[in-house]
Amino acid sequence: MRTRPELEEVEDWLIREALGSPDISALFAGTCERLRSLGIPIVRANLAWATLHPLVDAEAVLWTLDEGARFEQYRHEHGEGAEWLDSPIRALIVSGEDRLRRNLAAANTDPGFPLLRRLRDEGHTDYLLMRTGFDLPNTNETGTSGMIASWATRAPDGFDARSVDDVEYLQIRLALAARSTIQTRIASTLAETYLGRRAGRHVLSGKIRHGDGEILEAVIFYSDLRDSTGLADRLPPDIYLTHLNTYFDATAGAVTAAGGDVLDFIGDAILAVFPIEVDGFQAAASRALQAAETALVRMDQAAEGASLPLRCGIALSHGSVMFGNIGVADRMTFSVIGPTVNAAARIEQMTKTLASPLLVTSEIAAVAPGRFERRGSYPLAGFGAEVELYAPRGPVTP
Repeated sequence: MRTRPELEEVEDWLIREALGSPDISALFAGTCERLRSLGIPIVRANLAWATLHPLVDAEAVLWTLDEGARFEQYRHEHGEGAEWLDSPIRALIVSGEDRLRRNLAAANTDPGFPLLRRLRDEGHTDYLLMRTGFDLPNTNETGTSGMIASWATRAPDGFDARSVDDVEYLQIRLALAARSTIQTRIASTLAETYLGRRAGRHVLSGKIRHGDGEILEAVIFYSDLRDSTGLADRLPPDIYLTHLNTYFDATAGAVTAAGGDVLDFIGDAILAVFPIEVDGFQAAASRALQAAETALVRMDQAAEGASLPLRCGIALSHGSVMFGNIGVADRMTFSVIGPTVNAAARIEQMTKTLASPLLVTSEIAAVAPGRFERRGSYPLAGFGAEVELYAPRGPVTP
């Protein structure tokens, strides 16, 4: 197609955006607004792409002239819904084509999809759906990679030929800018999923050298599953894995919900931190207590009616830890090390001796006056001084 100065201005803007890390919602909104400035009568547009995420299958930005841009995520199970199965995007993917267009103003003509019927009833006259492929990892079973954009108008005559050419020309440039942003989002998701939020941010910011780290003041959350060795020996692997993930959902899920950062899964043990640096010790300890108590309630709820026992021990301590890269130069992990972590592991072992699923140090017990009782001072293996331990008074409630 023949270009022109106005089109080139939008193209130059998209190229400049591709060199940075633009917010994808703002990027798409800016594209739609610039297309309108070219005289293309877009009133609704949608940008969708498959992603790589443990919970999310696809992401999208919906833009409308009246409401602007809205970011959306679709969980893996959305692919089983009737709306997706009877959608124009799925039809385009299944067909292997790169374009789908429907005249919504044609009298007595069914556009073929519930979404397009709704758009027709809302006064839209033309709908254009185009796919632009590029190579990015995703969990899509079809192997489809790239982005799909839809463009709709209420103009009486729909999109003219030049408008369609302009949109097609600029969609490729939009894909270039969107690809870099999607790739950054995937990298951030994977880093935070496999390393934790704090460690993921450190790695992506460039702290990847052997020995990079910092001293961190934090409340330590340490949890261990009861009778895991015996269960692993007796159960088929798939059943044991389901059991283990039920435990992780209850405990690690409670940690993340309370604002903590899960750093490591050590077999069936969980190591997490609640940093003190932001809100201070009182707030960090309160969040850690909330996570511990919620986890135990969830464990009880999951165990109701289950054929397998589901029990754990949880310990909370606090102090200075070394947070950074450990391992060898070509195989490292980001974790916390130091006496505070070791003390939390030793305290968790005492939950068996004292027959309490939760034990905390005196400083943490003081954050919740009246809710804990002193269970005595005990030596911890490898430590010189004894440690005062406290257990909840009565049943645990979040």
